[in-house]
Amino acid sequence: MKKHSGKLSQRREGRVAAMQFLYTWSINPSDQIERDLEEFFAGKEKPRDDYAFGEQLIHGVLERIAEVDEQIRLLAENWDFARIAKIDLAILRLAVFEMLFRMDIPPVVSINEAIDLSKTFSNADAKRFINGILDRLKEQLDRPSRTATGD
Repeated sequence: MKKHSGKLSQRREGRVAAMQFLYTWSINPSDQIERDLEEFFAGKEKPRDDYAFGEQLIHGVLERIAEVDEQIRLLAENWDFARIAKIDLAILRLAVFEMLFRMDIPPVVSINEAIDLSKTFSNADAKRFINGILDRLKEQLDRPSRTATGD
């Protein structure tokens, strides 16, 4: 896959920010999302606008958190949802949201990004766990796994 100048790295940074926010939110849930986002992005080196993609993902996940979490529960066979590491849950929420609701992102991209996030932010076992869940979801999707299908 060819990297486009800046676009991929900006998306990666957006995913990292979204994962970090969702991780923090999972530890300390709040209904003051706008205030929390303001505080979160105020602590970043770059302007908030640079994280527009990440912010879209945050809003998307939180708006559909019940559906996303239910999907994770169904896919995480033999796993107690409450015992999934919070960082792995944040990564899974992000990827599951993308795979279910962002038709502009090919599912394999979401899976690869989630695995990369797990390599950087979680432990060695997380990669297999996350990949297994997301592969199961990919097999259930009614869309091509390697191409975007629209907006």
